[in-house]
This record gives sequence, C-alpha cells and structure tokens, in this order.
Amino acid sequence: MFTKMLKNIGGLTLDQAGDCIADMGFTGVDLTVRRGGYISPEEVLERLPEAIEIFKSKGLNVPMITTDITGAYEPYAEETFKTASECGVKFIKLGYWRYGGFGKIKEQIEKIRDNILKGIYRLSREYGVTAGIHIHSGDYVSADPAVLWMLLQDYDPNYICAYIDPGHMCVEGGLSGWKIGMDLLQEHIRMVAVKDFAWFREKDVKTGQMKWKARTVPLGEGLVPWFEVFSFLHKIGFNGPVSVHSEYDLKFEELIRQTREDLNYLRNILMKIQA
Repeated sequence: MFTKMLKNIGGLTLDQAGDCIADMGFTGVDLTVRRGGYISPEEVLERLPEAIEIFKSKGLNVPMITTDITGAYEPYAEETFKTASECGVKFIKLGYWRYGGFGKIKEQIEKIRDNILKGIYRLSREYGVTAGIHIHSGDYVSADPAVLWMLLQDYDPNYICAYIDPGHMCVEGGLSGWKIGMDLLQEHIRMVAVKDFAWFREKDVKTGQMKWKARTVPLGEGLVPWFEVFSFLHKIGFNGPVSVHSEYDLKFEELIRQTREDLNYLRNILMKIQA
C-alpha cells in the first residue's frame, strides 16, 4: 500500500501505519520518502532503516519508496539511493518533470534523456536499484507513454524503468491509448500503480463554467479495464511491485473500508488470470 493517505488523511505514525497496512491484508509498503512524506529527504540516513525495521516487525516488506528526486545531484539524492540499497529496497519512484508548454516538449525530452537520466542511471547502477518514472496525466513530461518510451530508449530497464499507472493512462488515452502505451513500454515496465478514475462534469469554482474533471473512483467503477491490464502484465511476465494508491477524498474510516474492497477486487482478478 502507498502510505501517502495514511499520513495525510489518517495522521498515523509509522508504527500505526504498519499495523493498519498489515490488518488490511497487504504484504508490502510503498513508503513516502519526500517532502511532506513519512520521511523527509534530510532524514533518510537515520529514519529509513528505522522505518523498514518497524514494517518488518509487522510482517511487511518495503520493495519500493516514493521520492521527489528529479536529478542525481539534488540534495540527498545519492544518500537516498545508497540508504535504500543498504536497506534492501529495490525500487525508487522518481519525482516529476513539468511540461514546459507548447513548443517545449522536444527540447525537454532531449535534456532529460541525454543529461538528467545519465546521472540517475549512474546512481542506480552504483547502488543496484531501479529508478522508476511514473506516468501521470496532465502537464507532465511523462503523461504520454510514447514520450516515456523515448526517454527510456538508451537505458537498461533494470536501472531506469517505466512505472506505469493505468488510471492516469486511461485518463490520457481511454479507448486504446493505455493499451498501445503498455505495448510500447512492455520491455521497460517494472512497477505498477493502481487507482481508477472517472470523468465528471462539474462547475469550475473560478469561472463558473461547466468542465470535465477526472476524479478517483473505486476499482472497477472507472475507466480502467483491470482484467485486461493484468492479463497483459501476466503475458509479459511482470513480477514487480504493485502499489495500491487509495487516493480518495473520504474520511479515514471510509478510506480504509474502500481500500479493503479494492484489494479484494485486485486479488479476485489475479486469481482468475492465474487459474
């Protein structure tokens, strides 16, 4: 389980979060190691090992952490990679590069691919971890799977990979764009995020005009055809972490109830695929 909402909505301590995650039936933790997360970057050397020991004591592993690292030479970037590796964390989610506006994307692709990712690739190889670039809808360079494919072409996916998010992929390509994106990226996919979206027509607070907005909904009620998604992942032999995000605008008790239902929904799909 992605720990973001346990802190932001529930206000749980790490120890309480571990109990909650284990009680819901998860086997692992996607821990936030970023500004505003459970562990801030400047605390990583001391607190990440402590956090992992807390989770281990509750029968939970920590296969991945979520950071906001966007360059190898940022403060605490190397410390994060090194400490994660020493603690047995294999996957590190990177931060985001914002889309610079119309006319900028080619320049941004070249800069990220040819300069920024070289430094991150060096860190990943040196410390034996995999850095994941997350697909996120909206004004992000990684919103389009084809752009992500271009970024990853020169890099071994065992060190820099595609962290796909079918929910965001369906927001950007709801008919077959998500499927074509998975097809294009299949050799690079090492991580998967799980959440679902639906479109709602709402009044914009600032303008008063009606606009379409994507909102998080329970798994199976939104855009994502999850059975197809996991069938394709099964077909390509995917064996990485699956992070359930549960980013609902709900009271904490209701969020926990919905997360349990989502986990059961996912398990039922996986049982059918593996049958």
